[in-house]
Amino acid sequence: MKEIVKTTDLTKRYGDLCPVNHLDLSVKEGKIYGFLGPNGAGKSTTLKMLLGLVHPTAGEIDLFGQRFTEKSRLSILRDIGSLIESPSYYGHLTAKENLKIYTTILDLPDRNIDEVLKIVRLDRQGNKKTSRFSLGMKQRLGLASALLSFPKLLILDEPTNGLDPSGIQEMRELVKSLPQQYGMTVIVSSHLLSEIDQLADDIGIIANGKMCYQGALSNLHETDRNKSLEQIFLDLTGKDRSL
Repeated sequence: MKEIVKTTDLTKRYGDLCPVNHLDLSVKEGKIYGFLGPNGAGKSTTLKMLLGLVHPTAGEIDLFGQRFTEKSRLSILRDIGSLIESPSYYGHLTAKENLKIYTTILDLPDRNIDEVLKIVRLDRQGNKKTSRFSLGMKQRLGLASALLSFPKLLILDEPTNGLDPSGIQEMRELVKSLPQQYGMTVIVSSHLLSEIDQLADDIGIIANGKMCYQGALSNLHETDRNKSLEQIFLDLTGKDRSL
């Protein structure tokens, strides 16, 4: 199966700190890839390097079969949507007006606004000011902004952070529908094992900047039938690490 994302010895150093250490990432087309690890494991730094927001100290990144460089960066990023941190919006503007800012900047057709609002189930809230949105609605609007270009690759960093159980379930259902309905490849990071277990096809487990396991989630279940998935995760990342 075609690799959409491939990194080789990807490394980021800040002085003596090395949040990402010789990371080899492999994400296959049309899959949901769960990027799992404790807080501070290096997940966000890795995703920011994939988006060109953080410059690697060493290593290579290939996206859609093309080397990610300063020269190729802009053309590659046109096919990527992302939600990296909690979205912020102009509270005095409606959902549609906020998304209109994105379509103007990105030179996208305005018809995409209604389409993505429907995908994230905010089509009835499009004319509502975002200052009146709940946290869950703001997260879904963030997902809508990431979908405006109908990207080939969607990168989501902890998209369920702070959501209540119903909001988590709704976000999970939305993300799971994207490869099926639109052929998108999705990378979703989380420190919650239970969430990734219900969402991902393939996973990468990272701890202290290093990959501990990468492959099909089903194969991880089979590594030790006498242990729970949670215990396997703790064994891989270190028992002193919290979920």
